[in-house]
Amino acid sequence: MSTPSNNQYAPPRSEVADMAPLDHSGSVKATRSSRLGAAIIDGLIFSVPLAPAYISAAGIATRSGHITVLGFWMAVLATGMLFYVGLLIDLLLWVVVAVMVHRNAQSIGKKLCGIKVARTDGSRATLGRIFWLRNVANYVIRFVPAIGPLYGLVDILMIFGEQRRCCHDYIADTIVVQA
Repeated sequence: MSTPSNNQYAPPRSEVADMAPLDHSGSVKATRSSRLGAAIIDGLIFSVPLAPAYISAAGIATRSGHITVLGFWMAVLATGMLFYVGLLIDLLLWVVVAVMVHRNAQSIGKKLCGIKVARTDGSRATLGRIFWLRNVANYVIRFVPAIGPLYGLVDILMIFGEQRRCCHDYIADTIVVQA
């Protein structure tokens, strides 16, 4: 049954154009590729200072024949200054990132990719929410035997859902939007 066009009680008709996906606050959500790029950049930034110690430790562990987790970490400590200088650089990077997250809700990778973390209602995400709920709670769950690795996989794969939110986004009630 069709409604006549002159029916004043009929719902209005309109053309709907494709739009960028919006969240409840009207912000444009970050793309999956920009989130991946930010995660890769952040991972590289924090792993590069310790890479020389890890590479050296791998050589030490291989030569000594103690290729166990404990043997590897003992070899890392045996690299001496390589490890401690890398650790100091990483600690300084964490301070820089904490300041950036407090000011703009962005890590270095997110800043370079033009995205930031926000609450689902569009308000500012605080440093405490980002640190405790998005990061600490997420990593604590990953250390639970048997469940942790499965959770880690599900957390990452949830980005392919319609909402483009991972488990840690739901835990912290956050979204990642274009800055």
